[in-house]
Amino acid sequence: MNNRIKALLLVTLGIAIGVPSALLLHGGKEENASGGGRKPLYWVAPMDPSYHSDKPGKSPMGMELIPVFEEGQVGESPGTVRISPEVVNNLGVRTAAVERGRFDTEIKTVGYVQFDEEQLVRIHPRVEGWIEKLYVDTDGDPVRKGMALYTIYSPELVNAQEELVLALKHKNRILIDAARERLRALQLPQSAIDELNKTRKARRTVTVYAPQSGVVDKLNVREGVFVQPGMPVMSIAALDEVWVVGEVFERQAALLSKGDPVTMRLDYLPGQSWTGTVDYIYPTVDEKTRTARIRARFGNREWRLKPNMFAQLTIHARRGGETLLIPTEALIRTGGKPRVVLALGDGRFKSVQVQTGLIGERQVEILSGLKEGERIVTSAQFLIDSESSKTSDFMRMSPSSPMDSMDTKDSMESMESMGDKP
Repeated sequence: MNNRIKALLLVTLGIAIGVPSALLLHGGKEENASGGGRKPLYWVAPMDPSYHSDKPGKSPMGMELIPVFEEGQVGESPGTVRISPEVVNNLGVRTAAVERGRFDTEIKTVGYVQFDEEQLVRIHPRVEGWIEKLYVDTDGDPVRKGMALYTIYSPELVNAQEELVLALKHKNRILIDAARERLRALQLPQSAIDELNKTRKARRTVTVYAPQSGVVDKLNVREGVFVQPGMPVMSIAALDEVWVVGEVFERQAALLSKGDPVTMRLDYLPGQSWTGTVDYIYPTVDEKTRTARIRARFGNREWRLKPNMFAQLTIHARRGGETLLIPTEALIRTGGKPRVVLALGDGRFKSVQVQTGLIGERQVEILSGLKEGERIVTSAQFLIDSESSKTSDFMRMSPSSPMDSMDTKDSMESMESMGDKP
């Protein structure tokens, strides 16, 4: 019997509260519709604020359009949250303006220092013979342009020199020119050819000199080794500039373009940084790691950057022209529908859907849904968004009295007790 009396009292209380509230809401709607004699600027759809109309009517979803007046206040459109200044302060709500600018993102990755392969010279003999003297000892030895690398004995080179001597004795211009071209083709230095013209004596061995300055890389011979045409003897790599090859995720590859600035740091030299540029973006993606390779170029006049060093890279990517930008922390990405919370002023907030473009670590490109100069919430937006999506529960964001809390608690207990009885 007591449960029935409690249930009857709850129903009566609901009717007593609901009827005045309904009348109040009805009166509010009439006041908002008329705007107090004010002329609306335009009408918007209740569920889609991005839909505007210059006259009243119905939205594409069949709902009545809501007028927007000069103050920018929609006739308390669904989803608008009013929060007292005390609660705003307690939540730590911060806002930022929607700005127009170029999308700028930082991509952090790692890479390895390598030789600049465009300045890597590989030395191969064009005749067969034996290395009689080697002037470099191991990989990494520095060499200067014009420095002797090795001396080779080759019967083929000796025969080619004797052909030139014989042509000089007979003073046959055609044979002389042919013999000289053959010696050049066999990579006999021009200085040796000039000396042969003067002395007319073939040299038993020929010395090969460094074509550029750098360091020795991949030394494959020793003294006494027999070499043949095409056999790699050594490489000489220049270190004035180096490559750094790094990897980025395939979703980040679209943000990069040739010429983007790159900042590099090394654990080997803490506190120092180098500035370079993206020199090349490789056209393929690794099928296992799903990453794309990029190549950056850095100056290295002091030879402090050494091949195979581990480097930390920060790529400053800039794409396209100016667009609307918001901070990344302001974007709410749940349910596949990105949203932001607009700060309408006077303690009013509203969640709106937006269409996003590129998303970086600090900025988000906005394609539609916002206008330049509007303010959005960058902190505590998830709480406000939750309230904005529950229009029937906005009072939870306002300070409530202890009596209200007590009444709500008593009502919940009564409902639970009624649910326990058959």
